[in-house]
Amino acid sequence: MLSVKQDLLAALAGGLEKILPGAGEKAAFELPKMAALGDFAITAAMQLAKPLKANPRALGEQLRTELLATPAFQQWVDAVEIAGPGFINIKLKPAAKQAVVHEVLTAGTAFGTQPDKGERVLVEFVSANPTGPLHVGHGRQAALGDAICNLFQTQGWNVYREFYYNDAGVQIGTLASSTHLRAQGFKPGDPEWPSGEKAAAYNGDYINDIANDFLAKKTVKADDREVTASGDINDMDSIREFAVAYLRREQDLDLRAFEVRFDNFYLESSLYTSGRVEAAVNKLIAAGKTYEQDGALWLRSTDYGDDKDRVMRKTDGSYTYFVPDVAYHIAKWERGFHRVVNIQGTDHHGTIARVRAGLQAASVGIPEGYPDYVLHTMVRVMRGGEEVKISKRAGSYVTLRDVIDWTSKDAVRFFLLSRKPDTEYMFDVDLALAQNNDNPVYYVQYAHARICSVLAAWQEQGGAGVESLAKVDLSPLTSPQAQALMMQLARYPEMLTGACADFAPHDVTFYLRDLAASYHSYYDAERILVDDEQVKLARLALVAATAQVLHNGLAVLGVSAPKKM
Repeated sequence: MLSVKQDLLAALAGGLEKILPGAGEKAAFELPKMAALGDFAITAAMQLAKPLKANPRALGEQLRTELLATPAFQQWVDAVEIAGPGFINIKLKPAAKQAVVHEVLTAGTAFGTQPDKGERVLVEFVSANPTGPLHVGHGRQAALGDAICNLFQTQGWNVYREFYYNDAGVQIGTLASSTHLRAQGFKPGDPEWPSGEKAAAYNGDYINDIANDFLAKKTVKADDREVTASGDINDMDSIREFAVAYLRREQDLDLRAFEVRFDNFYLESSLYTSGRVEAAVNKLIAAGKTYEQDGALWLRSTDYGDDKDRVMRKTDGSYTYFVPDVAYHIAKWERGFHRVVNIQGTDHHGTIARVRAGLQAASVGIPEGYPDYVLHTMVRVMRGGEEVKISKRAGSYVTLRDVIDWTSKDAVRFFLLSRKPDTEYMFDVDLALAQNNDNPVYYVQYAHARICSVLAAWQEQGGAGVESLAKVDLSPLTSPQAQALMMQLARYPEMLTGACADFAPHDVTFYLRDLAASYHSYYDAERILVDDEQVKLARLALVAATAQVLHNGLAVLGVSAPKKM
């Protein structure tokens, strides 16, 4: 049906050109407000009425006449009807809708994907400080980042996944001092332990685990480093190095459990040791975009739309946290990544304007609006009808590992992607475990498993295999339920393109639920393994195509498509 739609769009563009030269490039179909009105709608007549100073319904009639005269509309369209002030509703012939089944079965896992664009995109996500286990908010970011990477891949981009480790700064000192206190035998609540709302200490049990392993002179191996503890309680450098490596390994394990991978781990500390931070500051000074005031160095960020100028270098000589971010993004640009997407929490909202201002002020050729940002809210967790706020191990939050252990990787991914990133989300553990239609991931996976069981039963009866269905006669697929299911299948490629453009993996979850609902309705309306061989093969081809699209969409989300449930 993709080729059918392209043929019809080309015919529409030609018709619009005859009415108003230049209008053809805006040719587009929309979905009617009600399915009963048709399969596609055209609103061009109302859009052209004003510039042409013409009656929109009369324009609609003129366009309808042009379209009905084209070979594409004669071949694929059953009816073209005018409604209201100039809406044009199009009803397709069954053969037009049936074409999608062959397209899906022929393309397989590639259905809906675009050819290689020859362009690269870097997606930075998770980027958690190595100061504790990953919390459920990091899980939302991991699911978002991974799914957005997968969406870019469907659109032909060469995707590079990057994790930025904030391994420099005050929080690392706090990690080391907390571990040092634990190694001395102190714990939260003791007089020696920092207390108060802004106390510089990490209270979770994992700090005690680090301290014990440090004293035992253990070796930890993370993805990019291996560190053996000295065991010397006064060796703060060794404590710091061991604690960071320990938590990096812990986060590696969390990410593996979530089946998220990265191409590179970029260290904040490397920006200082390589001289990139100093180089970025010097670029800004040389460009005349800084000034000294009250003993500090300031960036003229208001020149680029920020609400006020920002301090870059404090009076003590240290840099504010957005300065290494500027250096980091200059490095991304210089590495050849001219499209960059950052997935971050909403608490980073204030940094967007100043980072972009710094990149513009550096005058290194970076365009306005670089990088793109996707901001997400935190996640709350409900279990047993009550909100869960604290993990004993973490000390103050629910970890990603907690919710995976309580439910499953698939449930956590699907649930965390089922809402727009900037909306509040309550993860319901009990719902994620429910095996009924109220559980969205179960509902979608069950549709796939249900189809697989039908296909398996057919093969047990001597069926030739799914590959043989790619060329069967589909003319028996004329029922309303079959046609509705085929129209859902045809939506998949455009849905992917739109979800990628909008950084919206939640669109994929909505689509999969709609597709599963269409399949369940079809299954309830028509028996598949009937005696009539032609009808049986056509229906098997339709459900096999549905299983393929369910599998493809779940793969974008990083969720499995089980064959049995």
